[in-house]
Amino acid sequence: MEQVKVGFAFCGSFCTFSMAMTALERVKARFGDVTAIVSEAAAANDTRFGPAHEFMREMERICDKRVIDSLVKAEPIGPKKLLDVLVICPCTGNTLAKLANGVTDSTVTLAAKAHLRNGRPLVICPATNDALAASAKNIGALLDKKHVYFVPFRQDDPQGKPTSVVADFSLVPDAIAAALEGRQLQPLLLGSPA
Repeated sequence: MEQVKVGFAFCGSFCTFSMAMTALERVKARFGDVTAIVSEAAAANDTRFGPAHEFMREMERICDKRVIDSLVKAEPIGPKKLLDVLVICPCTGNTLAKLANGVTDSTVTLAAKAHLRNGRPLVICPATNDALAASAKNIGALLDKKHVYFVPFRQDDPQGKPTSVVADFSLVPDAIAAALEGRQLQPLLLGSPA
């Protein structure tokens, strides 16, 4: 097992939480030291995919530590250099927009800002219905930013949701490893699932 301090941040793409939890388990098994971080939406909203408190309890079980769930708890990530890498999985269109435009008004975006100030990698695992529409410019802007990497992604339902994109969550550990080496995991754009 590699010993890397990983931050694993969840945003409100609730339909992908089960995939994100599986990715969290794989990241914990590979890298050892993982801290879960949740957006306000992820921490507060019970949805048809499950109650927020159950997701947070499972995150704490997997990571064996408390979840970072507030701006106050996220702020020390930068000054104390708490993480070697931060992955946002899933990353919503809303969070993509905030990251692309320097808005740090949520736990996850403040964690990202605090982490990036140390010149360490941020890995984005997109899951948004408007990735090839309103969020496309934000993805483009983030692809051009130093220390920002993406988990490879694809259209998840080209006929039913033609602008929707979801990352391949099984690639999260490999995307983290590549980012720690300063490279983007390729190919970035994936074809249809087999």
